Amino acid sequence: MKKKWLVLVLAMFTLMAYPVSAFAAEGPTNKDLLIGLDTTFTFLAFILVFFMQAGFAMLEAGSVRMKNAGHVAGKTVLTLAIASLCFWAVGFGFGFGNGNGFFGTTGFLYGGDSTAASFLSLEFSDVTLNVKFLFQMAFAAVSLAIVSGGMAERAKLSVYIIFGILFSVFIYPVVAHWVWGGGWLAELGMQDYAGSTVVHLTGATAAVVATILLKPRLGKFNKEGKPVIIPGHNQVFTVLGVIILWVGWFGFNPGSALSPMGGTFGHVALTTNIAAAAGGLAALIASWLYFGKSDIPAMLNGVLAALVAITGACAFVEPWAAIIIGFVAGAFTFMTSQWLERAGLDDPIYAFSVHGIAGIWGALSTGLFAAPKLIESGALVGKPGLFYDGGLHQLGVQALGVVGTFAFVAVLSFLILYVMKMTIGIRVTEEEELMGLDISEHGTYGYPEQMKLIAESESKTLKH
Repeated sequence: MKKKWLVLVLAMFTLMAYPVSAFAAEGPTNKDLLIGLDTTFTFLAFILVFFMQAGFAMLEAGSVRMKNAGHVAGKTVLTLAIASLCFWAVGFGFGFGNGNGFFGTTGFLYGGDSTAASFLSLEFSDVTLNVKFLFQMAFAAVSLAIVSGGMAERAKLSVYIIFGILFSVFIYPVVAHWVWGGGWLAELGMQDYAGSTVVHLTGATAAVVATILLKPRLGKFNKEGKPVIIPGHNQVFTVLGVIILWVGWFGFNPGSALSPMGGTFGHVALTTNIAAAAGGLAALIASWLYFGKSDIPAMLNGVLAALVAITGACAFVEPWAAIIIGFVAGAFTFMTSQWLERAGLDDPIYAFSVHGIAGIWGALSTGLFAAPKLIESGALVGKPGLFYDGGLHQLGVQALGVVGTFAFVAVLSFLILYVMKMTIGIRVTEEEELMGLDISEHGTYGYPEQMKLIAESESKTLKH
């Protein structure tokens, strides 16, 4: 024991005798430390975005009926598996590899940091390429998770797997290349800081195409064609899911700075948070005026819609504009979700309203509110918005990006799903849908005890 204390004392005296500066020649330089700091920051942001899948699991499972909860929750893990492998194999190359204005042509079968020369579009940051890959892969997984919501409660699992692979391999990466990989929209100066268009509109467009082709769930509309409310089985799950997603968004938006240095990171965190708060309140007020009662799911969707909208604008707009963007997104998403449902669209988690409509508004909002000083100080792309006497140029670029993205994703998604519909079929049978996808697709229920009691009760009712 005395020996250990003696060694410790000697070590302390050695450090005092030889200052830290004496080791500097062989230690890391300031540049190395900054690279390490930025890389660690980005890796932590990746973890937050990756963990957003837990939020999607809780939100979507809570929003569907008990007999489909296990299936829907399990699909989030499947989403991560598909996105991870497909983005590694091909997607990262199509999205961020060197190429032309439409897609990348280098960097397939991603080989690590040593292949940095194949990804010149990512040279703006000194963060190691491996961590950049992980960060971008997590974004691709979020976009695919949105598609999952549009297919809820009636799509075959095999269809989701096939479509998920093609979406992660080509559809999402091509849109990412257009805006973030040096593609044609980047050259025009489109502003989409963290993905209102690239991530959310892309996923929502594929989701709404799937929703239309799958047709409504059994019992969703009565004989007169009016929508019937099919409540989710656990509202507490949906609340927890939204809180997890809200926290994860601090990796999504502020994390896109790829560095904690400078003012961009803090500014983005601020605009993200206050926009979400405004969106939740706006949707709650809108539901109160519409239903005569405050609707919790509406408030939750309002928060998510505001987060989607501010995602593209968070670095470009002042805090007061962020509140307006969030408020409009929350209220407008509630109204459009009601209108689309009355029009015959059965979107179980309102994926298109929350991620599509809000994504469009988020993209257009920078064309209105982008502040000159933020564009200049942050060395960001594009020009000031219309409300800063920036003219219609930036608004036009944003609108073109929205139209181009929606058209590309809608056409490819329709072709893929329509071919599957005509060949293998994309929807489970009526019997399987009535049983629930937990038992028909996986052979067991997410809530086995409760579902057994329900089955026994139904059996007794039929006998009497």
